[in-house]
Amino acid sequence: MSFVLKRVVVTGIGALTPLGNDVPTYWDSLLNGVSGADIIKQFDVTKFKTKFACELKDFNPENYFERKEARKLDRFSQIALVAADEAVRAAGLTDPGIDHDRVGVIWASGIGGMITFIEEMKNYNAGDGTPRFNPFFIPKLILDIASGHISMKYGFRGPNFSTVSACASSTNSVIDAFNYIRLGKADAIVCGGSEAVVTEAGIGGFNAMKALSERNNDFKTASRPFDLNRDGFVLGEGAGSIILEEFEHAKRRGAHIIAEVAGGGLSADAYHLTAPHPEGLGAFNVMKNALADAYMVPTDIDYINVHGTSTPLGDISEITAIQRVFGDHAYNMNISSTKSMTGHLLGAAGAIEAIASILATVHDIIPPTINHFTDDPSFDPRLNFTFHKAQKRVVNAALSNTFGFGGHNASVIFKKPSE
Repeated sequence: MSFVLKRVVVTGIGALTPLGNDVPTYWDSLLNGVSGADIIKQFDVTKFKTKFACELKDFNPENYFERKEARKLDRFSQIALVAADEAVRAAGLTDPGIDHDRVGVIWASGIGGMITFIEEMKNYNAGDGTPRFNPFFIPKLILDIASGHISMKYGFRGPNFSTVSACASSTNSVIDAFNYIRLGKADAIVCGGSEAVVTEAGIGGFNAMKALSERNNDFKTASRPFDLNRDGFVLGEGAGSIILEEFEHAKRRGAHIIAEVAGGGLSADAYHLTAPHPEGLGAFNVMKNALADAYMVPTDIDYINVHGTSTPLGDISEITAIQRVFGDHAYNMNISSTKSMTGHLLGAAGAIEAIASILATVHDIIPPTINHFTDDPSFDPRLNFTFHKAQKRVVNAALSNTFGFGGHNASVIFKKPSE
C-alpha cells in the first residue's frame, strides 16, 4: 500500500513586529531598510550595559482586549493573539463550513511569560513573606498557553501544542504543522511564535553572556550582520503567524494561496551550550536536510533569509555552511539578514523571517541587510549579502534559517505555488 504526502500551502499571514503592527507595514519597513532599534521604554535602563532593543511601537493591549481580559494574559500571549488574528482572518478560517475539529494550533516561544514571572517575584519580595500570588500566575507564565488561547478564541480543536527550541522554536512550529498536514492529521494549522522578553532579566541575562551589542551611542545601526565590527545581537520582541493548509482543502474553499511549503529540515550541533559549531556542521546538515525533504537541489534556491544575528562567531559559522551546501551557486543567490532591522526576536524570529521569505517569493524582491559599514575579510566578497537596499529578482524558492542555543537548527523552504 502506497502513501502519498499531501501538499501544504500558506493561506494567511500575520505579524506584530518592531517594524510594524501588521503585515503590510512590516513588509514595507523591511523593503525600506528601517531600523526598529530604540532606547528601551519598558523599564529603567540607567544601570544596564545595553540600553536599547527593538521593541514594539504603539502597541496598547487595550486596543485589542478588554482591560480585564488583558490582565489575564502575559505580553507574549497578547501579541500571539493579535498576530494570529490577522492571519486567521486573512486565510478565511472564520468562514462557515470550516471543520474546527480539523484545524490545529502549533505555537512557539523560546521563553514564554517572563514578564509575568518578574512581576510576581517583585510583588512577593516586596511583601512580608506571605505567599500571595495571582491566581493567573501559572496560566500566564507557561509556554503552551498562547496556543491554548488561540484555539479557545476560534474553537479550533485539532492538534494543539507548543514547540521550544530556543531561537529555532517558531521554525520548528512551521515544520511540525507542515508534517501534520501532509500526513493528513489536520486540514489547517495556525503556526508561528511570539516573544516578549525585553525586560530587566532578559537584557541583564544576555548582557551577562556578552551576547548583546553595547553600541548605546549608535543603537539604530547596532545590529550589523556580516560587518567587521559587529559586537552582538539586538534583542527584539513581537509575533508572527502563518496559516498552513492542505492544498486541496484550500482550493475547495477558494482560499487565496500565497505560497507553498516545499520542505523543512532539523538538526543539532551537539557541540556547545551557546556557541555554534565552528565549521557550521549543524547548519550544513539542516540545510541539506531541508533540500532533501523538498526534493530540491541547491540551484533551486534563489534567496536565503539567514539567521544572521550579528555575532562574531555565528555569522561566520552560517556562511561557512552555506558555501559548503551551495558551492558555486552561493554566488548566484541573494542572502540577507532581516535581523539587521527587526533585531532578534528569539523564539519568534523564525516566524517573522519565514513571512519575509514568503513575501520575497510573492513580490520577487529581496529585503536588505542594513548597517553594513566595513567588510569582514572572513566573508567571500563574491557573495551577495543584499547590503543597504532591497534588490529585485525572480524568487521561485526561498530558504529560511534559524539556529538556537543548545545547538538546535531548523530550516524551512517556501516556493511559489503551482497548480
